Amino acid sequence: MYKHTDGYYYFTASVPEYDRIEVRRSRTIQGLAQGEVSVAWRKYETGPMSANIWAPEIHFIDGKWYIYFAAARTTETQDGLFDHRMFVLENASANPLEGEWVEKGQIITEWESFALDATSFNHKGTQYLVWAQKDPSIKGNSNLYIAPLANPWTLGAKQVMITTPEYEWEKIGFLVNEGAAVLKRNGKIFISFSGSATDYNYCMGLLWADENADLMDPASWNKLPEPVFQTNEANGQYGPGHNSFTVSEDGKHDVLVYHARNYKEIVGDPLYDPNRHTRAQVLTWSEDGMPIFGVPVPDAKQEAKA
Repeated sequence: MYKHTDGYYYFTASVPEYDRIEVRRSRTIQGLAQGEVSVAWRKYETGPMSANIWAPEIHFIDGKWYIYFAAARTTETQDGLFDHRMFVLENASANPLEGEWVEKGQIITEWESFALDATSFNHKGTQYLVWAQKDPSIKGNSNLYIAPLANPWTLGAKQVMITTPEYEWEKIGFLVNEGAAVLKRNGKIFISFSGSATDYNYCMGLLWADENADLMDPASWNKLPEPVFQTNEANGQYGPGHNSFTVSEDGKHDVLVYHARNYKEIVGDPLYDPNRHTRAQVLTWSEDGMPIFGVPVPDAKQEAKA
């Protein structure tokens, strides 16, 4: 979810069918549920962009709109769940619900391996990409990497790893670091991320670096040893994760946007359970300039009346 200079919130997320990319816009966060909707792109019948269209993100870079997303080749085998690669769409229209989305191709990284959850941010004139990928030489499913961009779909230098699953809360079910989101505040660059399997064990961790540090030096990144956002059974929120950050309508508050389920038990593989719906709540700050995520609040959206 991104609030643009035109006053609109733009939003994209995986659709339950995993077969297309939709973009929504509204002047309010709550209004996105009933806001304008446009289909930006649909999957192919065969080939590397034909299955499990996951985790799109919309960004505005150098006057154009970009969507980063992950797609797989097949769903016929278990490998289909870990066959994703990252791809990029571009739209030159002022309103990304209009105009044409052009495929810019796959983001080529150091390995031809499972990769997803690309996000991008600009710092001191350099555009960076952060994403999750499987290093064939490291046990586990995915680590987080960073690299500067030559353009929004091409890495400009060799990637470096900034976190790998090391604590027990990142290794339940699968060894996962994924779903990065970037927030710059208080002289620091924060990267939230998600860990463990995508059931009720899914949770969020936090990295940060000083704004003047070399972001391509892994030693610049600090990692909290405990999760910052996790399941809260009392409030009926299970497996919160893969977030983004935006601001409130009045611009006075940072807002945490994330997905979670409102039930614990899942029938079958949780990756095929499409009911991780979007929630949003205010993010606060400590006196020492660190974000306070708090706990997932109970669902407040009212059921529509007949």
